[in-house]
Amino acid sequence: MRLFDSHCHLDDKSYEPDREAVLDQAREAGVMGFMVVGINPQTARKAIQLAETHPGVFASVGIHPHDAAHCSEAVLEELIELAEHEKVCAWGEAGLDFNRMYSPRDVQEKCFERQLTIAARLDLPLIFHERDSSGRFLEMLKAADTTSLRGVVHCFSGNSREMTAYLDLGLHIGITGIVTMKQRGRALRELVPQIPDDRLLVETDAPYLTPAPERNRTRRNEPAFVKSVLLKVAELRQTDPAAMAEITWQNTCRLYGLTDL
Repeated sequence: MRLFDSHCHLDDKSYEPDREAVLDQAREAGVMGFMVVGINPQTARKAIQLAETHPGVFASVGIHPHDAAHCSEAVLEELIELAEHEKVCAWGEAGLDFNRMYSPRDVQEKCFERQLTIAARLDLPLIFHERDSSGRFLEMLKAADTTSLRGVVHCFSGNSREMTAYLDLGLHIGITGIVTMKQRGRALRELVPQIPDDRLLVETDAPYLTPAPERNRTRRNEPAFVKSVLLKVAELRQTDPAAMAEITWQNTCRLYGLTDL
């Protein structure tokens, strides 16, 4: 059974003491693919460095909505240059986050709009971040050039109406360890069986959102724990875990344009 963690942050400082061991443990668990997601130029560079030196590791570049206040044209040009690297397979994570408001709403929207345009021009799939945007995120997606729009709504935790709208736009749905959490994941567990086979991805968002089976022994999430996400998804969809793993593997490779894994 081979697994692809479609969204993780292996560049995070929490992995500095034991990053190689974390990667080894992931591979022992069957994780053979990793998308390390950049959220600003600094983390994008680290993601690329990891991808250059580790088989099966790939990178994305982008500006997280929390960092939108720093989304200057110079920064975007720097990311465009980084996106030329052969191991960069996606743009993001980009989107809107009106929960903590680390950057003002209008600044987030401008930054997101620019990144939608750039990703379309570069013909890169997008890794989307959305939290508490009250429909504005979806409005902006619909206003974009939907003929070239493709990507994944990472860490999906919305409702049925939102999920249907994303699917109608041709997007993929990323499922994290939230699906394993008793209270927080209740609504998500009802929606997981409704996702079409060819639109489903699994992810950890490591080091965040540790799945329930691992939370008793560690607070730090790791790519190895994507197996717990996959097993819960397979259970909810009444599908053989190995078959579910292969479905999500193929979906991730297809979205990110990976053909030689």
